[in-house]
Amino acid sequence: MRKILDIIKKRTGSQSKSTIPFRLNLLFFIVFALFALLVGQLAYLQIVYGGKFVAEVNRTDKTVMSGNVPRGMIYDSKGRLLVGNSTENAITYTKSSSVKSSDIYQIVNRLTKYVSFEKESLSTRDKADYILAAPGKSAKVAKQMPKSQRVDSNGDQLSPSKLYNNEIKYIKEEGIHLNSEELAKASVFKKMSSAYSLSTVFLKDTNLTSKEIAQVSEHLTELPGVNIGTNWNREYPQGKSIASIIGGVSTEKQGIPDDELNQMLAAGYSRNDRVGTSYLEKSYESILSGTKSQREVQIGGNNQIKKSKLVYKGEKGGNLNLTLDSKFQKKVKSILDSTYSAAQADGVTQYSDGAYVVVMNPKTGAIMAMSGIRNDPTTGKTTEDSLGVINRAFVMGSAVKGATVLGALMDGVITPTNNTQADVPIYLPGTAIKKSVYPIGTFSSLNAEMALQVSSNEYMMALAMKEANAKYTPNSYIHMDSDIFSKMRGYFNQFGLGVKTGVDISGETTGLVGSTHNSDGQLKTGSALDLSFGNYDSYTLMEMAQYISTIANGGYRMRPYIVQSIQKTNDNGKKGAIQSVTQPKVLNRVGFTNSELNVVRRGMYAAVHGTNGWTTATKLKDLTPAVAAKTGTAQTFYFNPKDPNNTNPPETINNSLVSFGPYDDPNIAMAVVFPNITSESGNYSQVVAKAIYEYYYKMTGQGKD
Repeated sequence: MRKILDIIKKRTGSQSKSTIPFRLNLLFFIVFALFALLVGQLAYLQIVYGGKFVAEVNRTDKTVMSGNVPRGMIYDSKGRLLVGNSTENAITYTKSSSVKSSDIYQIVNRLTKYVSFEKESLSTRDKADYILAAPGKSAKVAKQMPKSQRVDSNGDQLSPSKLYNNEIKYIKEEGIHLNSEELAKASVFKKMSSAYSLSTVFLKDTNLTSKEIAQVSEHLTELPGVNIGTNWNREYPQGKSIASIIGGVSTEKQGIPDDELNQMLAAGYSRNDRVGTSYLEKSYESILSGTKSQREVQIGGNNQIKKSKLVYKGEKGGNLNLTLDSKFQKKVKSILDSTYSAAQADGVTQYSDGAYVVVMNPKTGAIMAMSGIRNDPTTGKTTEDSLGVINRAFVMGSAVKGATVLGALMDGVITPTNNTQADVPIYLPGTAIKKSVYPIGTFSSLNAEMALQVSSNEYMMALAMKEANAKYTPNSYIHMDSDIFSKMRGYFNQFGLGVKTGVDISGETTGLVGSTHNSDGQLKTGSALDLSFGNYDSYTLMEMAQYISTIANGGYRMRPYIVQSIQKTNDNGKKGAIQSVTQPKVLNRVGFTNSELNVVRRGMYAAVHGTNGWTTATKLKDLTPAVAAKTGTAQTFYFNPKDPNNTNPPETINNSLVSFGPYDDPNIAMAVVFPNITSESGNYSQVVAKAIYEYYYKMTGQGKD
């Protein structure tokens, strides 16, 4: 037995000695093979994809930041600065990609040692956020909260966001008590926390002292993201008489308007960029804003900015040179203001909407001046409203009769040599008599020129009835073609009445078009007659200016414009090369002949220089060089917006005027309106026009010596 056991031991031992080295060798071989494969794979990745990975690392570590540049300036036609930038020193903050609230809290508390900040409007949530950002405060509050606010119904820990919201609620319930200094810190904390990643915000850009700048500069290393920079604000060296035309620029807090957010972000803007929000500032935003600077920044492992390098300094916004002469603009505004004050003294403005005037070069469409006063009849408060010229519409009355006569001439119902008609009122069943302001029977008949001179409503209604192939029996019956509205409006549109003028200022509207049929489907024949003498549809004053310019220049409807040219800014801040010049643009040529046009031009000349007692625009007759004009009076009613039950509104008058001069070779055209006054005895529109002509002729050397 012992011998057998010895034999077994000997055999077992020999097998173990031979098997173990083999297994170890196999294991070593496998490890070596795997290691070789790993080395091969690394070599493959290094050779084939090495460049790609390096680029990816660089892309991750390097980010391009954009910076704003000064906004372009705006000058008048004589090179006077209308809108510029006042530069102020500023404390800025650039937020890192993953900065924590506790980090911002510490920066705020360090920064406020050196800079004095004002407290701003804060919500309860803003204050609670600041309190919880203090080191260890959030954890301390979490421990103080009831368990039900820290765990869910299953006893599991709440998510960080839900837990934080509960901490906010707990802080609010316990009561928030911050002193003035803490509220100021909370205001700065809110600005810094609200900043977008790698975007720069202004923490303080007004009333920054030299001492504050010096102290911040000395401690920048302990204030990561904080820097000294500059900010700008719009200033108006010539005053704000045309501020409403220029428009506004958003604040950094307002940033991009919500309705343009996606479009402007796609164009490279940041959410907190200051952009034009209205009128010229908005219309020419892409020009005025310039090109942003670009700075390459390197982000360290702690997500802090480690290195920064300017790769493109940006380009300041382009400058706008306007067609306005600021000196002339101020005078026009002064004339309108003084005349409106006179109307107030006369006691005719209790229901007034204000007063408006626009002056154009009829040959080019260049706007020479525009001014407006808006009056609130319920309070009597007046405000500057130059933009009312393009965005407020009024029934203009007889001032549109030039378009009525030319429409009839183009339609063929009268001719330059055959245009005399009986001057009789119109009697429609169930409707008040339709007549002119002068007594019935003053004129038995009138030709077109005399009808314009004395402003005959009867003559214009007769034209409309001819164009409509009317069948009429006084006090009994009238029938007109159903297309009479579209026909008359089609002619009016050719002059710019009832359509947008195309002016290069955002926010233009058109007037209101009255309905053509009653609720029972019957054609509103009475309203068609009212339309013929300007007492139905409403128009903006810019439409009126375009219309009279078309008559003045021989039939070319010119696009009004206020920006004459766009000019670069040199590196030294001075005006550079002209980039573009606005060319006069003809929108359409009205299809009348010269002989047809001369009928209306002579009629408008007679309206100023005629000797008949009913001649309408005689206040302008002494002007040299001579001018032509057409007055307008529309009967309207004042509806008090604060009294919707006002069933008996007071009757008012829209007093208007269109004019051009010099008569032989016009280089100025204008339109004026005083809406909703109670009497036109002061001839306010003519007073304004005469004073403007006198000043303009003297300014340009065309007037009397």
